[in-house]
Amino acid sequence: MSATSALARRALADSRVRNLSYALLFALIAYANVIGYRDTYPTLKDRLGFAHAFGANASVRLFYGEPHELLTVGGYTAWRVGGFVSIFAAMWGVLAAVRAMRAEEDAGRQELVLAGLLSRRDCFVAVLAAIGAGIAALWLALFLGLLGGGLPVAGSAYLALATVAVVPVFVGVGALASQLAPTRRLALELASAVLTLALVLRVIADTASGLGWLRWLTPLGWSEEMRAFSGSRPLVLLLPIALAAVLLAAAGRLSVRRDVGRGLLEARDSAEPHMRLLSSPTALALRDERASFAGWLLATGFFALIIGLISTSVSSAGISNDLQRQLRKLGAVSITKPSGYIGLSFLFFVLAVSLFSCSQVAAARHEESEQRLETLFALAVDRRRWLAGRLGLALAGAIAISLAAGLLAWAGAAIQNADVSLASMLEAGANCLPVALLFLGLAALAFAVKPRASAGLGYGLVAIAFVWQLFGGLLGAPRWLLDLSPFQHVGLVPAQPFKLGAALVMLVLAALACTGAVWLFQRRDLAGA
Repeated sequence: MSATSALARRALADSRVRNLSYALLFALIAYANVIGYRDTYPTLKDRLGFAHAFGANASVRLFYGEPHELLTVGGYTAWRVGGFVSIFAAMWGVLAAVRAMRAEEDAGRQELVLAGLLSRRDCFVAVLAAIGAGIAALWLALFLGLLGGGLPVAGSAYLALATVAVVPVFVGVGALASQLAPTRRLALELASAVLTLALVLRVIADTASGLGWLRWLTPLGWSEEMRAFSGSRPLVLLLPIALAAVLLAAAGRLSVRRDVGRGLLEARDSAEPHMRLLSSPTALALRDERASFAGWLLATGFFALIIGLISTSVSSAGISNDLQRQLRKLGAVSITKPSGYIGLSFLFFVLAVSLFSCSQVAAARHEESEQRLETLFALAVDRRRWLAGRLGLALAGAIAISLAAGLLAWAGAAIQNADVSLASMLEAGANCLPVALLFLGLAALAFAVKPRASAGLGYGLVAIAFVWQLFGGLLGAPRWLLDLSPFQHVGLVPAQPFKLGAALVMLVLAALACTGAVWLFQRRDLAGA
């Protein structure tokens, strides 16, 4: 039992950066939404106007789900926090399970552990214990954020529970995918495909008339149906508990029967080799990351198309004077105009491209943690050229995703005869790049200096900067503190002109950070997991 506990503690320590980043993000979002709604809509009249204007708006439901009891702070918070944070919670579950159950095998460390006193069942239980501690940390962070905003103790605890209830299900999805797939990459792709399907079902249920029953087919819909602060349904919690138990039991049973380092799905080792994209380390990285690129491109493009299609649907009714003042803090745009709505919405695409940039640094770190770089650099491969190639690949991917978002948002807006031009929407796409490349440089610098923490630092900086830009003004932060977030210096194109000066400063800083990263990486030792 002591060896199992030690392994659980080690697994928990390995995930501490990811757990802390997500917990901090959850707490900030919870606290800011409670305070923001209470300050922006202090009167019943204001709240009635908000509910009328946004409660049935398809664009809002797309991100947050079906609202209930928008006239109360608790009902609003359950809608905004529960609907949005549950998606990130599900992502955490997938990443935690695949990282703990498949990455260790791919790196060859699992064989060493099993050569000792621990059985496969002990390892599986230890990993689940570590993940369970992480789930508890996420619940506590959400609970404290809600409680800090002034919501009741019981309601805050229940809302936090409803939000993280999806996590065990997607831990089960990731665990099962880790047994089926022969590699970590394929396991992550399989689990992510299931998460995407669950999200698509929830979006259809929340936005399409007469299809609300689809909500019962997805764990993300179950989180909504628990109805925190709006007629609680605690019995719905039995659904994620039951499904998680089935998935984890199946994964546990398979984990003790299959060969270590293999999956139930056959690897393609015996297939005829394809020599495409093997001409250089950068070309090989493109070959490895092309599925990830395609996923980012399709997901971002899909949401951009939706944003364009619904850009003409926002009514001015119910937009209170307080809300208008808050929107002016974000850039003085009118969201009742298609250009203003698209410009404000593109802040989320700036966030998406920034996260993509960090994911490419995380992929580079994964190559190092799997000790593939030791073999590569033993050949005639220059370290600086390798990292510069990875950063160039990230740049090309960021450009493609940004311009695709602009193009598809224009296509959606054009279908609705919105008054936005193709040139302005391509400019809106390009507007995503300065911030994204700045975070690419900072993540690369972290990779060169603190490799083991680089992924968490990159994602954490993006999350904190974005949340601070959105909610810092609501908390009464001084201007100089708000200006610390790069998102604060983004012009809301096409409603506003492109901020050339700020963009140039961020691009120069990004270039300096990337140059420094390449120089420092040349001089440090390689670090394992």
